[in-house]
Amino acid sequence: MHISHTIPEWLDRRRRLEGRSIGFVPTMGALHHGHASLVERCRKENEVAVASIFVNPSQFNDPRDLERYPRTVEADLGLLRELGMDEVLMPTAADLYPQGYRFRIEAEGLTSSMEGVHRPGFFQGVMTVVLKLLNLVRADRAYFGEKDFQQLRIVTEMAAEFFVPTEIVACPTVRESSGLAASSRNVLLSDGARAQAALIHRALTAAATADEARAALEAAGFRVDYVEDRWGRRFAAAFLEGVRLIDNVPVGDGREGAYAAVP
Repeated sequence: MHISHTIPEWLDRRRRLEGRSIGFVPTMGALHHGHASLVERCRKENEVAVASIFVNPSQFNDPRDLERYPRTVEADLGLLRELGMDEVLMPTAADLYPQGYRFRIEAEGLTSSMEGVHRPGFFQGVMTVVLKLLNLVRADRAYFGEKDFQQLRIVTEMAAEFFVPTEIVACPTVRESSGLAASSRNVLLSDGARAQAALIHRALTAAATADEARAALEAAGFRVDYVEDRWGRRFAAAFLEGVRLIDNVPVGDGREGAYAAVP
């Protein structure tokens, strides 16, 4: 496994990969079995597997949240080696934003709900860094989890809008045995809160309506940002022990796929 710490180093590596199919898994580190499932699919479907580890400052509207985000670089690299990753790109913020955050991607109408409302600037930062990474890696396929379903849809739309040739591949949410969606933030929870957090998935799947699911979460002690039904799915974001957790599940016939246009 080769690690590129600078953009010039990576570009040199990328030139050597011409003519081979490339899969890409962008991450912010703090890897877990959800990321592992993306890497395993990436390896299966491509000749070369590439991952990035970069905690993107432009997508954090709260500096405290950025500071608190778990960083486990050595463990992350160990897991990627174990999974057979070929290339890892680990740029710095100065690499990806050499002129600061001067240029950024906007998406009129696409970010005005759910995460876009409760995390101002989040999708702007996500789209900007993902576009930069897609341009750098020039992969045949890039793999994103459905846990961040709104993000997945927006990245898919953005890639199509800017004629990025990389196929955006949606991968199912990986869950713990309790039903809790795998997330880097789960490590910030106490054991008791981690068990309680599984109530998010149960509330989303058991409730007849979004309002009923929200009421169940609030009754269980969560501070709820939103519970909404959109695109054939039910979404929630809620706080427990100060940690913000998100999840979504199919509802109704659930036939609308991840690649449909965002209204």
